[in-house]
Amino acid sequence: MTTNVPFAQIKDILERANKKDPNIRISYCIQSKIDFLDVTVTNDNGHLTTSIFHKSATEPYILPYTSDHPRHVYNNIPYAALLRAARICSNVDDFEMERVRIDLSLLLNEYPPSFISKHFIRFFEMNNATSVLNSLNTEAYHALHQKLLHQPTRREKQMQANGEDINPTPDVLKKKKPWDPNVMYAKYNYENGPRSAFQHKFRTWWKTHFGQEASSVEHVHIKFTVKTNRTLEDAFVNKRPPRHMLLRKPTSVLPPPESTRNTT
Repeated sequence: MTTNVPFAQIKDILERANKKDPNIRISYCIQSKIDFLDVTVTNDNGHLTTSIFHKSATEPYILPYTSDHPRHVYNNIPYAALLRAARICSNVDDFEMERVRIDLSLLLNEYPPSFISKHFIRFFEMNNATSVLNSLNTEAYHALHQKLLHQPTRREKQMQANGEDINPTPDVLKKKKPWDPNVMYAKYNYENGPRSAFQHKFRTWWKTHFGQEASSVEHVHIKFTVKTNRTLEDAFVNKRPPRHMLLRKPTSVLPPPESTRNTT
């Protein structure tokens, strides 16, 4: 909350509210600059500005993935990072600092410079804000910030859709799509390198051996589903054992051999 009430007066109000119920404690912080979740809110001579808050205890250039991902996921990471920065940063200079930080993070994580430039330009072109990239145009950035800030996120769109359906059918009761014999799904683990061309090679192989006009599977379409590789963190994490192991009764312990008892 923001207020023009003097510091001593607002503190007195909060202290009195804190004493009304011993079971409810109010923690507060009164400053001209406040960090809340991943946003820093600053009172700059009566004008509120927002920027991205970075915790000093976390890795400064970490990216939101820990394993191999399909190509389309890599393409979306720069765009999603710039989208988050444009929604949070109310000042064009703060946005530019965050853009440089994103650029540096991608470079340190072995993203090619040409790839970074391509998807940075894609973000500004799709949002009609190339002047922000070229000359840090303040008015153009303000329009971009307001547009993206009031644009509903994917989660908000889902909540709106669910709100329109007063009595939605539970997922358990929804009818599953019937099996389509004309579609075959091929699963494979995605990796950078030779395996990244797996889809193209598989389609060529399928067309050569099974796609002839006389073939009985000529009409079958191939769709690929990508599985990411397990990380060391996933392999070493201490997970809960399966239910059948937790319900297993302990076996009786056999006594030690006679020779062992005599020795001890």
